[in-house]
Amino acid sequence: MSRVFVGIGSNEGDRLEHLSRAIQALGSTPGISVTQMATIYDTEPLGPPQPEYLNTVVELDTTRSPQQLLDALQLLERQLGRLPSAQRWGPRVIDLDILLYDDRILNEPTLVIPHPRLHERRFVLEPLAQLAPTLVHPVLRKTVEELLANLPVEQSLGSG
Repeated sequence: MSRVFVGIGSNEGDRLEHLSRAIQALGSTPGISVTQMATIYDTEPLGPPQPEYLNTVVELDTTRSPQQLLDALQLLERQLGRLPSAQRWGPRVIDLDILLYDDRILNEPTLVIPHPRLHERRFVLEPLAQLAPTLVHPVLRKTVEELLANLPVEQSLGSG
């Protein structure tokens, strides 16, 4: 069984319903068990002008390999209404990202673990710090708490 953290976000339609459906779908996927969920935050979007996101992080136990988990997440995104977009960081019904997978380091064409921008994103680090503040980033060798403390000072996220 592997311990995995997945970031979940939505900024189209009923954002809270999309998050709820994604977490329920994850929990009913064979080989995946949702063990914890962080607070849901309202967050400013990256990229082009668009509605605010709701973001959270869930902790999973899984028997799936990283690629099998990615395939399952992408299938869930499509089932929940996510459409392909040519716009990077554009609006989306649902976004599911593998943040950390045990202490693995992968750099493959379709999957990079840890998530390559994890350490730069308050909307990921704040909820992740709720679940695993002392977890060590396998590349940067800093705890989630330390990564969060090292972010530039900015307004704290609002709870959803």
